Amino acid sequence: MKVSLFVSCLTDTFYPRMAIAAVKVLDRLGCSVHFPQKQTCCGQPMYKNGFHREAAVLAKRMIDALDGGEQVVSLSGSCGAMIRAYGDELLADDARLRDAARELAGRTHEFSQFLVDVLHVDLRELGVKWPGVVTYHYSCHLRQLGVTDQTDRLLKQIEGLEYRRLANREQCCGFGGTFATKFAELSGAIVAEKVAAIGKTGAGTVISNEAGCGMNIAGACRRAGCDVRFKSVAEVIAEGLGLLERK
Repeated sequence: MKVSLFVSCLTDTFYPRMAIAAVKVLDRLGCSVHFPQKQTCCGQPMYKNGFHREAAVLAKRMIDALDGGEQVVSLSGSCGAMIRAYGDELLADDARLRDAARELAGRTHEFSQFLVDVLHVDLRELGVKWPGVVTYHYSCHLRQLGVTDQTDRLLKQIEGLEYRRLANREQCCGFGGTFATKFAELSGAIVAEKVAAIGKTGAGTVISNEAGCGMNIAGACRRAGCDVRFKSVAEVIAEGLGLLERK
């Protein structure tokens, strides 16, 4: 299966190891992975701040950039949701582009969603081993993609891994893109609750598949003296398969 990998701006800039891990895992699963060089921002920051004309330009560009793959795998639920939920709306004035946006939406999946719902992966059969205690932050935008417990299911298939569910795990971390800058005090109060919940799990590693959430929570954890590592599920799987050195 030919897969176009959609790497979000924050992942590309701050967490490139997550993208490397995803490529290695998808390759091990038999996918032919293509990284379209023309991909840029999906347009979400512009859309959420009311600049729909500018967002439409980027939505059109993403249709062109991601053309050619049987499936598109997004490393961001937030950016994946932008393609799935808003592309056809932004391009509604052009029937051809609107239909192309809907076609792209229909073959776009978040990484864990792709592994579970499309490839029907069972990590036990692959012999994935990763000893350690983890908890998992569920990012808000996954709701728009219909993603529920896919990452939970993957984590529970890994030998040696102890998964401790985060209290109020579906609560926002307070990032929300520009929300964190426009409403810094409120954002800080929200993420403080997330940090407290992480500390109560006793986990040494937090799984976050959303670069924005991971960056926000990791910073708050450092400031609060909560000593935990942050990784994506792609990195844990890649390490558990021996495809990446464990860090």
